[in-house]
Amino acid sequence: MKPVIALVGRPNVGKSTLFNRMTRSRDALVADLPGLTRDRHYGEGRMGERPFLVIDTGGFEPVAKEGIMHEMALQTRQAVAEADIVMFIVDGRQGLTPHDKTITDFLRKSGRKVMLVVNKSEGMKYTSVTADFYELGMGDPYVISAAHGDGVLDLVNEAIDEAVQQRPAEEEELEPADYGVKIALVGRPNVGKSTLINTLVGEQRVIAFDMPGTTRDSIEVPFEKGGKNYTLIDTAGIRRRGKVFEAIEKFSVVKTLQSISEANVVVLMLDAQQDISEQDAHIAGFILETGRALVVAVNKWDGLTSDQRDQIKNDIDRKLNFLDFAETKFISALKGTGINHLMKAIDTAYAAATAKLSTPRLTRALQEAVEKQEPKRKGSTRPKMRYAHQGGQNPPIIVIHGNALDGITEPYKRYLEKHFRDTFDLIGTPLRIELKSGKNPFDKNRE
Repeated sequence: MKPVIALVGRPNVGKSTLFNRMTRSRDALVADLPGLTRDRHYGEGRMGERPFLVIDTGGFEPVAKEGIMHEMALQTRQAVAEADIVMFIVDGRQGLTPHDKTITDFLRKSGRKVMLVVNKSEGMKYTSVTADFYELGMGDPYVISAAHGDGVLDLVNEAIDEAVQQRPAEEEELEPADYGVKIALVGRPNVGKSTLINTLVGEQRVIAFDMPGTTRDSIEVPFEKGGKNYTLIDTAGIRRRGKVFEAIEKFSVVKTLQSISEANVVVLMLDAQQDISEQDAHIAGFILETGRALVVAVNKWDGLTSDQRDQIKNDIDRKLNFLDFAETKFISALKGTGINHLMKAIDTAYAAATAKLSTPRLTRALQEAVEKQEPKRKGSTRPKMRYAHQGGQNPPIIVIHGNALDGITEPYKRYLEKHFRDTFDLIGTPLRIELKSGKNPFDKNRE
């Protein structure tokens, strides 16, 4: 389980700047998921080989009773509940404020491990910038500059260490014996995830290993079909904006993000009796960003007229056109129709995601692509692609070596992606292409 770090503080203390630094992004809207206010965002970060999830929150007003500040406060409270570690960000240049004291009172009652982080400290001595904040009684502050990156690396590494200490037993339990392909079922509430699980396992109820008391716990359901082992990972339905506040304790975006990240294949479930929404597209976008193999399952297909079915297919082609690599299966989880086709699509997507592609075959495919269509010139030079090899799996990563590859355009990369996908029959998995240019031996002479 990836450690979860929540960034909390009053407005304009640098939370989003730190979020961008931790996720190595330029925009705080790294994972803009439905059901959230615009001021609460999720992103993935990595320190060396250590991945983590980070939650950016809006300016926190714990005592707000109504309006947008109240809604933002609800979201911040949920972020704290989902986190292993809370980074309480304060402004070193403004010093301690009554607002900071109010937030401290809330965090102290939350029961979460809190790291007091003094931001905007560039050019200031440690003793002078931290003196006021000892009054909060939260131990020695961590002094950083999110804008310049000072102290951020040590801060995040210590936060990850603390998170691991918070739940060492859970980390051990999350690595059980091999239960085959892990399948995460994601989608809006009432789309039929639980019904599909019951149909697959042949039970009238979901039998799962469920540890109550925390929204982070995954519900995993092992089952066997056709002599193959699988594990279903159930997730909380992602709600509409207004609904998240009505059932805040049942809602966990973190759980869904972690389930997607831990799965081998994700099944995005859509309701054939409802329009495809912006929420569905956002969920699909996050699945694509994580690089997970994907199958789209359109549930409640039974009972629809031919015109209704045609309309749904057109909507999928139009609104989810960026998922053209994934198979779409039309099922009825309640009646069990289409389930065998769905499982075959899952097997196909998993096989594509974990395919081993030899360097000679990749290089031949690259040469065939270039012969059909050369990349455009950039100035007086044309990019030269010499050979390709596989750089990773789930998703497959193809690394192309050559000269002047910075001239390769995005449309040409998409052309290469489609060519590799067609050549190796990679259905159901995203495909990543990385370009590595060789060093120019004459560069030294120009220095």
